[in-house]
Amino acid sequence: MNEQRLVSWLEGPVFGRRGLVVLLFAAITAVMLALAVTGLRIDTRFTKQLPLQHEYMQTYLQHNAEFGGANRLLVAVVAKDGNMFTPEFFAALKTATDEVFFIPGVARSRVQSLWTPNTRYNEVVEGGIEAGDVIPSGFVADGAGLAQVRENILKANIVGRLVANDFSGAMVSAQLLDFDPQSGKPIDYIHVSHLLEERVRGKIDTTKFDVHIIGFAKVVGDIADGALAVAIFAVVTIVLTLLAVWAYIQSLRIALVPVVCSIVAVIWQLGLLVVLGYGVDPLGILVPFIIFAIGVSHGVQKISAVSDAALDGAGNIEAARRTFRLLFMPAIVALLADLVGFVTILMIPVQVIQEMAITASLGVGVVILTDLILLPVLVSYVPINDAYRARVQQRQATLQRLWARTSAVAERGPATVIIVLSLALLGWGLWKGAETPIGDTQAGVPELRAESRYNRDSIAISSKFSIGTDIINVIVEAGPDACIKYPVMEAIDRFAWHMANVEGVRSVMSLPGVSKMVSAGWSEGSLKWRNLSRNEQMLVQAQGYIETSTGLLNRDCSVMPVMLFLADHRAETIERVIAAAKAYSAANPVEGVKFRLATGNVGVMAAQNEEVKAKEFPILGGVFAAVTVMCLVIFRSVVGTLLVILPLALVSVLVYAIMAIVGIGLKVTTLPMVALGAGIGVDYGIYLFSRMQGFLKAGDPVRVAYEKTLRVTGASIFFTGVTLAVGVVTWVFSPLKFQADVGLMLTFMFLVNMLAAMFLLPALAAWLVRPAPARPPGG
Repeated sequence: MNEQRLVSWLEGPVFGRRGLVVLLFAAITAVMLALAVTGLRIDTRFTKQLPLQHEYMQTYLQHNAEFGGANRLLVAVVAKDGNMFTPEFFAALKTATDEVFFIPGVARSRVQSLWTPNTRYNEVVEGGIEAGDVIPSGFVADGAGLAQVRENILKANIVGRLVANDFSGAMVSAQLLDFDPQSGKPIDYIHVSHLLEERVRGKIDTTKFDVHIIGFAKVVGDIADGALAVAIFAVVTIVLTLLAVWAYIQSLRIALVPVVCSIVAVIWQLGLLVVLGYGVDPLGILVPFIIFAIGVSHGVQKISAVSDAALDGAGNIEAARRTFRLLFMPAIVALLADLVGFVTILMIPVQVIQEMAITASLGVGVVILTDLILLPVLVSYVPINDAYRARVQQRQATLQRLWARTSAVAERGPATVIIVLSLALLGWGLWKGAETPIGDTQAGVPELRAESRYNRDSIAISSKFSIGTDIINVIVEAGPDACIKYPVMEAIDRFAWHMANVEGVRSVMSLPGVSKMVSAGWSEGSLKWRNLSRNEQMLVQAQGYIETSTGLLNRDCSVMPVMLFLADHRAETIERVIAAAKAYSAANPVEGVKFRLATGNVGVMAAQNEEVKAKEFPILGGVFAAVTVMCLVIFRSVVGTLLVILPLALVSVLVYAIMAIVGIGLKVTTLPMVALGAGIGVDYGIYLFSRMQGFLKAGDPVRVAYEKTLRVTGASIFFTGVTLAVGVVTWVFSPLKFQADVGLMLTFMFLVNMLAAMFLLPALAAWLVRPAPARPPGG
C-alpha cells in the first residue's frame, strides 16, 4: 500500500541516522528557546477582542474618533464615612484625576471628573441662563466652598454619573487609546493597570477612602497577574503528568521520553511565534498547556506499542522501529484531527481567537515531528532489560481479567443497554444543553472569579452609581443640523424613552433629554416647559450650552448617540436590549433617521455573541466533517467511521449540558474549546478502531476482536485520557475563572470521550459490524 511504502521509505533515514536526528532537534530546540526567552511578548491590544467585520463594529470604528469606543476606565473614590463633602475627599479626588490624566494611553480630552473643566452646570438666572464649572476657579474646600459645589452638582445633573447617588463618592471617567499617538506603538494595558494600582489606589486607598477601578485595562492587568500562576501550573502539570506516565510505563527513563518530547514541542511553538511576529495574549496562555497534553497523550500510545514489542522479545531499537511502522499513519490521522479542531477556529472573526488557532496549529504541527520522529528515536536509545519486561508482563497479566470482563460490552445484550443509556444521555444533553446561553452568565467580568478585586469593585460602583462600564450606544445618523429639526429630535426622544423602560436598562442619556432640561431652565425650571419645542430657534437656544465633549452630538449635529447604561452584561440582558432596539427602530421608521447598533463595551459583547451564534454550527460541523473524511480515508469503512464519530458526537452534546449546569456561557473563549475537545477527543476512537479493524479483518468475532484490542491498547487509551485530563485539571484551581471553566470543560471532554470510545464504540460495533470470514491457515 502507498502508506506502507511511505512509512518504509521514512524508516530507513530516521533510524539510520539517529544521532543526526537527535542533534538536529537539539540544535533547533536551543534556537527556539533563545527566541522565546528574548523575544516573546504579551500582546494586549483592545482591537484584538473585536469582530471587526460585524456591522456593530463597523459602526464602532466609524464613530470611534468622535465619540470614543468601548475602552473606558472608571475610577471611583468613596469616603468610608459616607460623606464626600470634606477637604480631604476633594484633595483625594484631585489626586486621582491628575494621576489618571497623565497615565500613558489615556485620551486626555475625554477625562472627566468634578475637577475637569468639561464638567459644567447650567442654571436659570435673572438675565437668562448661566453656565460654569462645577468646581469653580479659586475653589477653597471650606464650608461655603463645599456647599457651593454641592449646589453646582445638583444643577449639573451628574448625580449617579460622576457623583454617587448617596453623595458618598465621586468618579473619574476616561477613555483609553489603542495606540500611543506619539510612538504609534500599541498601548501596554498591563503597564496601565499597574500604574493605576501604584499611582491611584496606592496613594488614595486608605483608612478614610476606598478606591474602585474598572475598565478593560484593569481586566487585562488582573488577568495577566493571574496568568503568572501559569508557571506554578506548568511545573505541577509536568510533575503530575510524569508521575502518571511513569506509573503506566513502569520505567522512569522511558516515561521521560514523551514528557521531554512534549516540552520540546512547546518550546518550538513559542519560538515560532517570535519568528512569525506574534505575541501571546493573556487569553491564549492556555494553548501551550493543551499542546503539552496532546504531545504526551500521543506519546503514551507510542510508548505502549514499545512495551508490547518488548514483551515479544524485541530490543530497544527494534521496538522503536516496530512502533514507528505500526502507529505512523493512525498517529498522523489523529494529530491531523487535532489540527482540524484548531484550524476551524479561524472561522471566528476575532483576532485574539484567530491568533490562538494559529498558535495551537503551530504546536500540533511540531507535535507531529516530535512524536512521530523524535520520540521513537529517543526510545531507541533507552535500554530494555528483562526486569522491565517482567514488570510490564505482570501488569498485563493483572489487566487480562479486567479486559475479559470489559469486552462483554461488545456482546449484543450489554451493548443494547449501553446504546439505550447513550440515547437517554443524548436526549438529556440536547434538552439541558439548549439552556446554555450565548454570552456571559454572570454580572461581573467572567474571566475573573466572583471574589476577585475587580468584580468587587464593579459591584461597589454599580451599587453607588447609576452607571458602570456596561454601556451600549445606539448611534443615530440624521444629516447635518439634525438636532434642530423637531421630527428627528422627537424620534430620538421616543426611542430613548422606549429603551429606558426595557428591563436591564438602568438609565438613558440622549441629546433630546438634555435639551428638554435646558428648555425648562429658560422658563424658570417649570416642568411644563420640559419638552421639545417645534420651533427651530428654540431648539437652537436649548442646545447652545450642550458641548460636543458630552458625547451627545458631533460638530455638525449629524450624529447623536443614545447612551444606554445597563445593569449588567449577562447574555439575557444583552439579547433583550438589542432585540428591543432593533424591534423599535424597525417598527417606527423616520425618514432621514437611521438607528445604528452599536458602540460601547456591550456593543462589542453583542457583536461577539452574534458571531459565536453564527459560527457555532459551521465550526463544529467543520470539525466533524474533516474528522469523518479522515476516518473514511484511513479506515476505508463507513461503519468504522460511524463507530468513531457517534461517541464523539454524544460527548459534544453532553458538554453543552455540563456548561448549562455549572453556568458557563458559549462565547469566543469557550466555543474554541468545544471544537478543540472534539478534535482531540477523536484520538481515542481512531487508535482503538485502527487496532480493532485488523482483528476484525482476520475474521475474529466482534467481542474477541475487542478483547484482543484491549489487551494491546486498552491500557494506553485509558492512560491517554488520564494524561490529557491531568494536563488541564489543575486549571480548575486557577485564580482566573475562564481558565478554571476551560479546565473543567476539557477535563470532562477528555475523560468522557475516552469512556465513550471504550464502551459505546464496541457496543455499536456489536450491532453494526460483520466480521470478515476467517482466513484459512496459511492463507
